[in-house]
Amino acid sequence: MQRRHFLKVLSLAAATLSLGAMSFPQGAQAADTIKVGILHSLSGTMAISETALKETALMTIEEINAKGGVLGKKLEPVVVDPASNWPLFAEKARQLLSQDKVAVVFGCWTSVSRKSVLPVFKELNGLLFYPVQYEGEELEKNVFYTGAAPNQQAIPAVEYLMSEDGGGAQRFVLLGTDYVYPRTTNKILRAFLNAKKIADADILEEYTPFGHADYQTIIAKIKKFASEGKKTAVISTINGDSNVPFYKELGNAGLKATEVPVVAFSVGEEELRGVDTKPLVGHLASWNYFMSLKNPVNDGFTKMYKDWAAKNKLPGADKVVTNDPMEATYIGLHLWKQAVEKAKTTDVDPVIAAMAGQAMQGPSGFEIKMDEKNHHLHKPVFIGEVRADGQFNVVWKTPGPVRAAPWSPYIPGNDKKSDEPEK
Repeated sequence: MQRRHFLKVLSLAAATLSLGAMSFPQGAQAADTIKVGILHSLSGTMAISETALKETALMTIEEINAKGGVLGKKLEPVVVDPASNWPLFAEKARQLLSQDKVAVVFGCWTSVSRKSVLPVFKELNGLLFYPVQYEGEELEKNVFYTGAAPNQQAIPAVEYLMSEDGGGAQRFVLLGTDYVYPRTTNKILRAFLNAKKIADADILEEYTPFGHADYQTIIAKIKKFASEGKKTAVISTINGDSNVPFYKELGNAGLKATEVPVVAFSVGEEELRGVDTKPLVGHLASWNYFMSLKNPVNDGFTKMYKDWAAKNKLPGADKVVTNDPMEATYIGLHLWKQAVEKAKTTDVDPVIAAMAGQAMQGPSGFEIKMDEKNHHLHKPVFIGEVRADGQFNVVWKTPGPVRAAPWSPYIPGNDKKSDEPEK
């Protein structure tokens, strides 16, 4: 009797489970929303730059949800902290794709973090939107690059420094953090400078580790190099919180922009928030967007972020700023939304196909378009001078958006590489 009773109970339980499965299919709750991964360092050396990108992504998701979401569903952010730890980026990427089942990931800053997650996105056929300027020399099916390639930032900046308006520099210091982005960018810039008849003797190349804080020796070396007769400029690819002691030491040493201008590729409004910018007035940055740009779209974008900061009580909410990678994050999310709605699915391959040619009016004041082939945006280029208030005055800009060249023509053999990612 006990056995028959047990079997009866088991049968009833199985029937109940079966009915439950019919009524509530697996993943039904998840199907009510579309999960979006946010993969940015919220601690460690890169938190100074990446935390604002997390906030921008959350703000943009709220904006999209307030207008009806995507395909009639609300976006659900899944935030993880890879903590400026490059192997941990790969682990967190796998978690987002395999466990959290996100439809897309917005994340990474350094190229070493992007290189760390690439095998995971390829293996699991995930989709990554990467919002930061980088060294190029990469074109992957599973990545959309919404930051600048070298021809949309580094090359125009050096051409400006060599021009009469930029001071006519003839000697260059290539100063960076010791990892793939600065080293590859400087390899490209050295080849470019050599093509412009700048000898290797007139190029000083220096690297420091992540988190480096003592720049006295390097600044002294720069001053000595600059005193040897020819107009000298510094090209900085220092990343993360090392920028704070670098710029402080620059000010302490009295190295003025009129004597040795510094143009930075990884310093914008956010990084300058922690620095006394008065001694840095006139130094330069090259980006595809500045907060100081005057146009209706940017007015709305900056107001939205200020309101977001106040509502969410972000640190220093009354003094928050917007910057280039924040704009690239904002644009990336909107273009992904448009592609999903065109594809009528969040499935990766149809969305990749639908991304070709997606465009929107950007806070830069230009229409920003995803290239039909090469997974990079067409973007304008601006060079700005640091102001005493930590903002930038634009001193040079391109007439319109520039098409990205992922494979630099200054690297031998790149002319034979495809302008489309391998499928």
